Parts: sequence; structure tokens; C-alpha cells
Amino acid sequence: MIFRITQVYWLAGLVMAAVAVFNLLDASNPKRWTTGLFWGLYAVMFLLGDKMPPEVVGAGVVVLALIVLVKGVGGGKPQVRSDAENKESALRLKNKLFVPALAIPVVTVIGSVLLKDFKIGGNFLIDPKNATLVSLALGCIIGAAMACKMTRESPVQSLRESRRLVDAMGWAMVLPQMLGMLGLVFSDAGVGKAVAHVTTTYINMDLRFVAVVVYVVGMALFTVIMGNGFAAFPVMTGGVGVPVLINVYHGDPAIMAAVGMLSGYCGTLLTPMAANFNIVPAALLELPDRNAVIKAQVPTALGILVCNVFLLYFLMNH
Repeated sequence: MIFRITQVYWLAGLVMAAVAVFNLLDASNPKRWTTGLFWGLYAVMFLLGDKMPPEVVGAGVVVLALIVLVKGVGGGKPQVRSDAENKESALRLKNKLFVPALAIPVVTVIGSVLLKDFKIGGNFLIDPKNATLVSLALGCIIGAAMACKMTRESPVQSLRESRRLVDAMGWAMVLPQMLGMLGLVFSDAGVGKAVAHVTTTYINMDLRFVAVVVYVVGMALFTVIMGNGFAAFPVMTGGVGVPVLINVYHGDPAIMAAVGMLSGYCGTLLTPMAANFNIVPAALLELPDRNAVIKAQVPTALGILVCNVFLLYFLMNH
């Protein structure tokens, strides 16, 4: 393969390394040493994680958590363009500013759909097992190059802007990856079996409607706790979905999985643990209430969750 998923990890690692270096060199950041250490460790995991012993990676994750615990991740004053320069560029480029942003999804679709099986000299152009992620990375590179050319800026400025966004998001940017791994840990630890034991012991699952409610609401609640619908899915599907809805009530696995994931997304709307959806936007928009996004989403989440119960109940066997 010419473009592999490993190269995507390297790219992410290099960006994180640049963020670490910018913070270390920024005297205006009162926490520059711990902030640099945090993003530096994160960069190393992307760059060398597959070559490091699991125990070392685990120790690194513990160090990251400790740095967050002592509030060691902060931001400084990154070197950005002035308001006058931004206004001049916006007036000059106008709607052309959208071209680099739109290039990212266009390249992603082309790579993941049209070039997935394309070969050059007998080698796949794009890793077929990770075509979407690799194509997304290529789209980001192409979009960044277009933006630099259009705005007449150097690639270093794009890294400064990356640092500015990372500083605005803070340690919460790491949460999605950590929570995704938490789901695998829960699954391997047998949490799904424990959920199955508790639900079948203390809840009357002889009624199909009750079983559906337990699965749908359970998906939302576990997502609230874990912050990630993908992490909650194997737990609730292994504990209630497969053994009860499929094996007992002979439900359609595709419908169960689709409604289950949608229920998990309802939980995503309700939890600060889903930091990339709920806390990061509040930080980027500088909202005075960090939970403002969640409060605005509560009616939507609860309404969809109720609809999911009846959708799964009536469609499960069709």
C-alpha cells in the first residue's frame, strides 16, 4: 500500500509534536512545561505506539491523566494573524475561502469510494481496510495546502493555527480516543455479561416492550457514563441486544443495531464526557456556561429516545 493508516498516525503525531514545541517555546504560557510534556507524550504514542511495550504506553496514559489532574494543561498566546490581515484576506478571497474546507469531504469520498481498490504497480493506492480514515487525512493535507496557497501563508502558520485550536480545546481533545479504548476494556472485562445478569435477574424481561426499553435507555445511559456511543454499544448489545432481543424475541439484528446506535447518540447529547461534541464547542465559542450546549440538546435527545423505543418495538420483527 502506498498510503497506509500508519502514516495517518505519524501525521497526527507530528502535529501534536509541533503543538508541544510551540507551547514549550511560549513564555506567555504559565504552564508551558507541563503542557509541552502532555502533548509531547501524546505525540510519542502516535509516532511510536506500535513499537512500544503496552506497559509503557499504559504508563504514559497514567502520566497524561496525572497532568490533567493537577491542571497542568494550559494555553499561551499563539502567534496568529491580526484582525486586519484576516479581514483583508476575507475581502480578497470571499467565497473562495470555502474551497479548502469543501476539499476535505470531496477527497474523502473520492478516496473511500472510487479509489478504495485502485492499484499502482500492483500496490493499493489507499489502505482498503482503512480507506475512509486515510482518505480523510489526504483530504486534510490537500485542504491545508490549498489554504496556504490561497492565503499566501506558510505551512508553519497552519501549525500555529493548529496549536491555537488545540489550546482552546485543551485536554478534552484526548477524551474520544480514551473513551473508545474504555469500551474495549469494558467488553474484555465482561461488563456485558454483568449487565445481562443484572437485567435478567432484577427486571422482568418476559415482556418484549420492557426488554426494548432496557436496551434503548441502557444504550443512552451507558453513553452518558462512557461519553461514547461506540464504547457503550458492545456492552449493551452483548448484555441485552443479542441474548434477549435477538435470541429470545428473534429481532432483526440490523434494525436493533441501527436504533441502538441512534439511542447511544441521544446519550452523547446529554453528557459532558462527550467533550468533543459538547464541551469543546462551548470552549471554542467562549460561552460563559460550559454546559450550555448540553442544556440546549436535552429536549431533542429525550424526544428522539422516546421515539426510538417505539421504533424498535414495532420494527424489530419486520
